[in-house]
Amino acid sequence: MGQRKRVLYTLIGVGFLVLLAVGMGVYNVTFHLNDVTENANEPLQRGEASAKREIVVEPEMDNISVLFMGLDNRYSELNGLSDAMVLATFNREEGTVKALSIPRDARVPIPDRRQKDKINHAHAFGGADLAVETVEDLLDVPVDYYVSVNFDAFIDIIDVFDGVDVDVPFAFSEQDASGSLGAIEFQEGNQTLDGEQALAYVRMRYQDPTGDFGRMERQQEVMEQLADKTMALSAIGKYHHAFHQLEDNMNFNFSFGDLVSLQPYTSNLKEMETYQLEGTERWENGIFYFDIDDESLTDVANELCEHLALDKEK
Repeated sequence: MGQRKRVLYTLIGVGFLVLLAVGMGVYNVTFHLNDVTENANEPLQRGEASAKREIVVEPEMDNISVLFMGLDNRYSELNGLSDAMVLATFNREEGTVKALSIPRDARVPIPDRRQKDKINHAHAFGGADLAVETVEDLLDVPVDYYVSVNFDAFIDIIDVFDGVDVDVPFAFSEQDASGSLGAIEFQEGNQTLDGEQALAYVRMRYQDPTGDFGRMERQQEVMEQLADKTMALSAIGKYHHAFHQLEDNMNFNFSFGDLVSLQPYTSNLKEMETYQLEGTERWENGIFYFDIDDESLTDVANELCEHLALDKEK
């Protein structure tokens, strides 16, 4: 059910900020992080406490959970589809992180909707509030914090750090950022991708024989390479530009103090344990869905609850 991954794609949010600013202890970077925190902070309508918590948690002392979302905001009339969703749990005593990659096409109940729908539609229907509530109801696990990052930031940040090196598993083509089909072509083998190419690389799934799971592998590969580049001493001069891109394309409900309190976890991020939900892929009326296996859902939910030291069974 679980497997070890070095870096998880949508930790581009808090993970990126903390690894750079707090983990490296660079004063000037930390100063800019404070500005980003003030501008990007967007509290949930529910308030600070999850409905599944009796009290408000404090990241400095308590185990917490964070929902990371990578957003596709090409459709301006919507809040943006969550093209990538990861629920991460942080255990303070152990200093460990566990993370669940949630398939974007998972067909689940969404609060106040008459029928099940793809989980990535929750954010489009009701923003971060509905996305958080949907994940909480699905797993019966509290979601204390969220981080949402627009894919525009993904393109810009990769360009800031001069691209990423990947090993393309097979030749394929994918649409560009403007939606032009087949505009970006990939050949099998090692190559360096700019931001727009990297976005196409991590988005493609229908041409991958392993579907969404293959896409998640490519997402993890890109973020591993980006993490290595951002941690290099030569990258320090590029941080200001990177933070500027995040500031315009990011929202979360963390305070600056909350982010600083996550610093102890940075040394263990490469060892974090990750999970994937098992299930069945299918087409219905021309729409692709992923039906989650109930036993897999229960097992993963219990693992995350245990990591949060919540003594309960789904």
